[in-house]
Amino acid sequence: MSERHTPRPDRPEAGRYEIRLTGHLDARWAAWFDGLTVSRESEGTTVLSGPIADQAALHGVIQRVRDLGLPLVSVTQVEGDPPDLPTSDLR
Repeated sequence: MSERHTPRPDRPEAGRYEIRLTGHLDARWAAWFDGLTVSRESEGTTVLSGPIADQAALHGVIQRVRDLGLPLVSVTQVEGDPPDLPTSDLR
């Protein structure tokens, strides 16, 4: 039932997200959250981060958070790293 969605630039809701939760999850939960990075913060929170394809995929992640019973602190769309620009040697 787990479908992988690839972010598409033509959808404004596609992009990188940070989802902050109260409580700590181990990194092994990354597979359950479609490969999002699971980071444990020192203040007792967990941050799920990574690309999410669209609103349906985002809602799926939020439903999984709900199913775990962890309080949701925030959902933030973040700017991705700027693309690497090709360099040329003009001499």
